[in-house]
Amino acid sequence: MDEDERVRIAQEPRTVAEVMGDKAYPASLAEDEFRSLPQWQYALILSMNLDRGEMEQLVEDRVLKPKVKESWTLWDSLTRRGEIEDTVDLVYPDARLQWRSWVNGDFVTSPLNYSRPDLTGIRPAVLGSGWIILITVLFAFPVGVGAAIYLEEYAAENRLNQIIQTNINNLAGVPSIIYGMMGLAVFVRALEPATSGDFFGGGYENGRTIISGGMTLALLVLPLIVINSQEAIRAVPNSLRQASYGLGATKWQTIWNHVLPYSMPGILTGTILAISRAIGETAPLILIGGATFLTKDPNGPFSSFTALPLVIYRWTTLPQAEFRNAAAGAIIVLLITLLSLNSVAIILRNRFSRRLT
Repeated sequence: MDEDERVRIAQEPRTVAEVMGDKAYPASLAEDEFRSLPQWQYALILSMNLDRGEMEQLVEDRVLKPKVKESWTLWDSLTRRGEIEDTVDLVYPDARLQWRSWVNGDFVTSPLNYSRPDLTGIRPAVLGSGWIILITVLFAFPVGVGAAIYLEEYAAENRLNQIIQTNINNLAGVPSIIYGMMGLAVFVRALEPATSGDFFGGGYENGRTIISGGMTLALLVLPLIVINSQEAIRAVPNSLRQASYGLGATKWQTIWNHVLPYSMPGILTGTILAISRAIGETAPLILIGGATFLTKDPNGPFSSFTALPLVIYRWTTLPQAEFRNAAAGAIIVLLITLLSLNSVAIILRNRFSRRLT
């Protein structure tokens, strides 16, 4: 369905019952055309679906439209509260002093709002980052672990494999902007029919999509996953392999049943730490076309996207103090995410270690 058809369907006359579905509305209005209702009937429908607090918030946001005159940091609010109250009484006598925490549930679940920075949220950025990291893991983890198994268990000691190993080590130190340029050339432009979704019967108008971002970051973390997985596999005692061979197991049976379980704590830890790096990357996503003004949620791998690092970068360049406060809140959310991933890595490593012992 193209954009013109969606607009045409949205403009077709629809009854109140069709629009409201299972929501509350006066039964007498069921067959009336929704767009032709008078204002007082819209207000009646709102009152039947919103509680008093939600109605007050709606009036405040859409009618009163309060503006933030000035804001203070947490440290100033705690140490200079009396001075701040005196300033408000003197400079803004009609203003209301409100204690507000930027990092809360509404901040995480609300859409981006560039017209009202005091009401902005990070939901599209959180969902975009989640989609990108999901694609990154789905591609980089199996390829990285498979490459590590080949290099450690199957590859012969010859010049070609030494060159491959050296290049992998070098790729781990390449600046992320280089991966962004490669992603722009390969995924956004060369593979545009696939990354835009046209090859699969519909999608975005170009290759600047979530899957391009995920594949670019997958290439970024792939050398790290390969190196960490190699170190974990190399740490498996050779006596374990020899004991398995002595019982008649094949090479693959030995790898699958003994080497991988023994090395899995190190593999998972290295993978999660590599993904932690990918979450905070900004330069590659800017190069491949990640949006900073996108307010809609991503709806699949072939949709346009924004991400937490992109939103933080954009907010820090805007003149309004509220956007800088929102950027600080988004940074805290990003740090909490990174610390959570690192904690998961430690928990998984300890759990697998206990099973092996």
